Amino acid sequence: MSNWRARLAQWMQGRYGGNDTLNKWLLGAFLILLLLSLLLQSNLLNLLAILVLIYSYFRIFSRNITKRAAENQKFLELTQPIRRFFGGKKAAGQYSKTHRVYACPSCGQKVRVPKGRGKIEITCPKCRTSFIKRS
Repeated sequence: MSNWRARLAQWMQGRYGGNDTLNKWLLGAFLILLLLSLLLQSNLLNLLAILVLIYSYFRIFSRNITKRAAENQKFLELTQPIRRFFGGKKAAGQYSKTHRVYACPSCGQKVRVPKGRGKIEITCPKCRTSFIKRS
């Protein structure tokens, strides 16, 4: 059993491998396109799904590592605003059980305070404005 693993590892040496953000997105797009092609019974969507899968495998088995890394970097640059938007929502929800987040009325700075303290006076760390909120 380990013989085939060793051969596969040897064969993959010098190849990109494809465990990056662009490949994960491509495989997700493949699954979505495949499901849509099954639901809508569209040959065009089926062909598009297969082309996305072929491109993903091409990236995985490619020996041109610098070009694949540059493709991934370009993808990350193009999708940064979307990832930042959704990433910020995830970080804010991380403390939702134990903390509340308020925006300072004068400068808009977000201030995190512990929940369950009743009415408290919050001082903005940025502009030193004080405001009262219920925690």
